[in-house]
Amino acid sequence: MENAVPPRAAAPGPRRRDRHGRGMRGPIAPPQVPLAASRAEAFADLVQDSVERLERRWPQLADIDFLVLEVPRLDGPGQAWSDEAVPLGGTVPAGDGRRARVVVYRRPVEIRTKGRDERAALVHEVVVEQVAELLGLTPETVDPRYGED
Repeated sequence: MENAVPPRAAAPGPRRRDRHGRGMRGPIAPPQVPLAASRAEAFADLVQDSVERLERRWPQLADIDFLVLEVPRLDGPGQAWSDEAVPLGGTVPAGDGRRARVVVYRRPVEIRTKGRDERAALVHEVVVEQVAELLGLTPETVDPRYGED
């Protein structure tokens, strides 16, 4: 009796279906849906929203770079850890052809908040405080709603 089934190829190609015949699993959500954004991207969006909110009142903020870093770092060989609180943000004044910078540290802010709304409020507070420091103003002058819950 002759075998009607052709022999299988030695090196099978990519698997098209799982063993139950339901097909390959795909992403849970399409890339344009916020669920697909990483935590770092979502945090950067919160910072950008806060900056855009302040730029309406302070157009000179367009000359400042806003950065998001994971954690504060120790610069220089002589610096050591201290018992002071971990900073949530910082500023770098302009100089040597470099624009002024406002830095927001993602991990310290995330650790201190529980939800997205609370995180957005804290990010805005940090941005307002750092902009106020850079401009030499009080946070209430930069954003009249500063400190309101």
